[in-house]
Amino acid sequence: MSTKEIDRGELIRRVREKRLTQAKAAALIGLSVRQVKRLCRLFKENGLAGLASRKRGRPSNRKLAVETKAEVVALVRERYADFGPKLAHEKLVEVHGIRVGRETLRGWLTEAGIWLPRAVRTLRVHQPRHRRQCLGELVQIDGCDHEWFEARADRCTALVYVDDATGKLMELRFVVSESAFDYFAATESYLGHHGKPVAFYSDKHSIFRVNQEGASGRAGGITQFGRALGVLNIDIICANTPQAKGRVERMNKTLQDRLVKEMRLRGISSMAAANAYAPEFMEDYNRRFARAPMNPHDAHRPVHPNEDLAQIFTWQEERTITRNLVVHFRRLTFLIVPSPETLALAGRRVRLHESADGEVEIHYAGQLLPYTVLDKQPLVAPGEVVENKRLGAILSVIYVGQEERDQRRLASKNLTLRQKERLRATRAQVGRAPNATLVPTPPGPGLDRLAQTLAATQGRAGCDPAIADFFAKFTAEQKARRKKYNDTSKQRKRDRELLALKSQAELSRGGEDRQPSVDGSAGLRASGAR
Repeated sequence: MSTKEIDRGELIRRVREKRLTQAKAAALIGLSVRQVKRLCRLFKENGLAGLASRKRGRPSNRKLAVETKAEVVALVRERYADFGPKLAHEKLVEVHGIRVGRETLRGWLTEAGIWLPRAVRTLRVHQPRHRRQCLGELVQIDGCDHEWFEARADRCTALVYVDDATGKLMELRFVVSESAFDYFAATESYLGHHGKPVAFYSDKHSIFRVNQEGASGRAGGITQFGRALGVLNIDIICANTPQAKGRVERMNKTLQDRLVKEMRLRGISSMAAANAYAPEFMEDYNRRFARAPMNPHDAHRPVHPNEDLAQIFTWQEERTITRNLVVHFRRLTFLIVPSPETLALAGRRVRLHESADGEVEIHYAGQLLPYTVLDKQPLVAPGEVVENKRLGAILSVIYVGQEERDQRRLASKNLTLRQKERLRATRAQVGRAPNATLVPTPPGPGLDRLAQTLAATQGRAGCDPAIADFFAKFTAEQKARRKKYNDTSKQRKRDRELLALKSQAELSRGGEDRQPSVDGSAGLRASGAR
């Protein structure tokens, strides 16, 4: 019996002994007087056991059939063996139309051994390993995204390099986000200060490891960072779990505490100031917490003079030169300058080197090829004849178009943060054109750019009538051209619908002619017609 039933039995016993009235007992139990009388009668007949619930030990009236349970368990075992209860419940409802409670399904799968609750799962064991023996034998690297400047500036990422043998903080750099170029710069700084280590130990970030084969610019399953390390004869090892590279993970936790407070005391609130303070912090941290290696040998190797780090740490991809000496890269067209040497390179593979500032170099067999960039969106359409008195209006339209293209590129997800930052810097450096006062605010989606420019130009005091006439003429021509196109599209749609109706009618008539006769012969009328 439950505690509630035992307490209720004690009250009923007091009622039977005339020490408590039935109304008072009903108020204490929360039942009516009639129910208290029923309990008194059961207590008199069967004692305390008579107050036990009659439902105990009996199946619930809402219990699903045993056949349904067996069907669901067999279906999950056959098709959704590796699904969790929530996902398996969704598929049972959506695909098979079987509606059972999610927790009911969880209990069935646990009972059948298909699903293991978290409480009984075997915990993964991450046993410690010994440190490497020499300095520079293994360097753990990682990027930590954190509010390093608290509320004084935006979030950023710290690239952390930690030596496995000594626990020394070897390199620390603050960047906007983890990217190949940022790791290029940090690794180049590391090599300049310490030399080449034997291997780097990282996570499975796409910068270090190709997680999807066939991606653009990744040949042989090697990333750009892996290619650069391969040229320098440095290995890259990817850890399977965060615990495997726990030294750099614990370093991130330490930096989130000590480094944040140190920068707060010094009033540092920018990445540039933080990078300037990083060497001082690393020296103080290593003096306090670094330990001596088991082997005093330094495994770092010097950088050879013929290893040009500025060229190695660039984004490199291969392209084929067309017969017209054209190379396509990053939605740009590069025209190789024709010469007796370059004419023989048609159909050959060349390597393009893109640096962090966006500069591109084209190399073939160690030779630098000169080129020019073809602008697919020139300022003025080739061959377009513009009268002198309308040149100002044309330039106004061109300027608006350039502003719109820049805004679309800045809002696009195809450009990286570094490319967008270069575009903003270029716009700030160039500034506005001399005729910028004639240019209205770039129009929103769905509006006519010429119409808005016309409205802004006409509303300007002292506007040239020739410019206003030019915009009005262009607007009228655009509207007429758009109306003609819409009328033609509607007519073509009506023709297609009429043709479809005629084809459907012919097919239905042909089907009636091929109907079998009563005596079993088929297609007599059709064959007679033939």
